[in-house]
Amino acid sequence: MKQFSIGQTATKRRIFSVAEVDAYRALTGDNGLRFAHPGLEANGVPGPLLGGMISDLLGTELPGRGTNWLKQRYNFKKAAYVGQEIKAAVEITRLRPEKALINLAISIKGPAGDILCEGESLVLAKELQLSNTPQRS
Repeated sequence: MKQFSIGQTATKRRIFSVAEVDAYRALTGDNGLRFAHPGLEANGVPGPLLGGMISDLLGTELPGRGTNWLKQRYNFKKAAYVGQEIKAAVEITRLRPEKALINLAISIKGPAGDILCEGESLVLAKELQLSNTPQRS
């Protein structure tokens, strides 16, 4: 059984390529919409690819395998660009063991540490075990 605590974090870094953005556009048919930022240029990374970084963290790192993603909220603040290192992070903000629920703050930052996207996720983690850390409401 995994043990979780408020304030626990996980991060991953990634650089998206033109080929990856092109593959996303071919798969989805998105040849004109700009998800990440209203003024996004052609070399921008679409918002759903940034969201995929969060999905990856939730499903592989924190909470990890078997996590069910129930809710998400994103607030895109700046554009992310192809060829730039992007850092995604999740942090546990609330634990509800009676329902096996975990609330997490999410953030995606650019190479200078500027916030590109922030938000929150709610996940179901059936094997939830609390540490002695007090809960936030």
